[in-house]
Amino acid sequence: MTTPVLEARELTKHFPIRASRRNPRGGVVRAVDGASLVVPAGSITAIVGESGSGKSTLARMLARLIKPTSGELLLDGQRAAAPARARREYARAVQLVLQDPFSSLNPIRDVRYHLARPLKVHKLAGRSTSLDESIDRLLAKVSLSPPTAFAGKLPHELSGGQRQRVAIARALAVQPRLLLADEPVSMLDVSIRLGVLNLLADLREKDGLSIVYVTHDIASARYLADVVAVMYAGRIVESGPASVITDQPAHPYTKLLLSAAPDPQRQATVSLRGQGSSPSLVSPPPGCRFHPRCPQAMRICADKVPPMTQIAAGQGSACWLNASGLDLQQRAPLANRQGKQ
Repeated sequence: MTTPVLEARELTKHFPIRASRRNPRGGVVRAVDGASLVVPAGSITAIVGESGSGKSTLARMLARLIKPTSGELLLDGQRAAAPARARREYARAVQLVLQDPFSSLNPIRDVRYHLARPLKVHKLAGRSTSLDESIDRLLAKVSLSPPTAFAGKLPHELSGGQRQRVAIARALAVQPRLLLADEPVSMLDVSIRLGVLNLLADLREKDGLSIVYVTHDIASARYLADVVAVMYAGRIVESGPASVITDQPAHPYTKLLLSAAPDPQRQATVSLRGQGSSPSLVSPPPGCRFHPRCPQAMRICADKVPPMTQIAAGQGSACWLNASGLDLQQRAPLANRQGKQ
């Protein structure tokens, strides 16, 4: 079996809340609670969920920008080490592209500076090609041609799509094996989103680059990804091949996301707001965190966290509906749900 390029095991991130006059006891925000993820080499894995689901926090832990409260990361099967040199090697292997390309680029520096800096820091310039040649190749790789027309421009002189391509080129400068793309098209016009998604697909196809694509849009996840992991309130509730997850979803939350996805065949889409709201991550509900919104919630859902159950080859769902061995009392419908109003 091929070793995955990156593996996350039971990652947890709790952000402490300082005590205040209104909240004398303080507390913690349980942003991510025991998320596990396997990223096969040369694949595109999508993490899908609503705002506040914890997907961006998980991506930043995968990039080692924030330290997990618990859990571990394995790069190429080896546990990620803490020393500075190891962290630098990890940073070169795993690069993050942020949601807002404008805020991630220094507004007083031109494109050439942004691409030259990682090449110099990691001592990649001048080995086989000159710095200018390396920059030209990076710009061509992200379809900003001719390179000479873009290298001297400042970020405000570029369109949103062009800025995002520069951000991707900067990440590619250090020749990473994994690219973490956190909502890379959510701030772009609809007309240019497809171009950026196709660029990511080409990088995987031509260069064998592994990609983790973070998004709230399950339709784009199906278009781009091989595997989809659905995240809700800090936990991964379903994962599997993209076509299976979108055609045969097993978890009620995945079905809710799909029902709310834009569909050109329908004049209107289901609103997630009309299906209740996400729970507080300071005091999340016991048991399955989705049960207050779930139309199929049972008594056991309010008491116990459901295990990840294998539904089919490669597909798992953390839902009691898919578990076996429950008695009639446990399967009794749960009344007074949030979504039933």
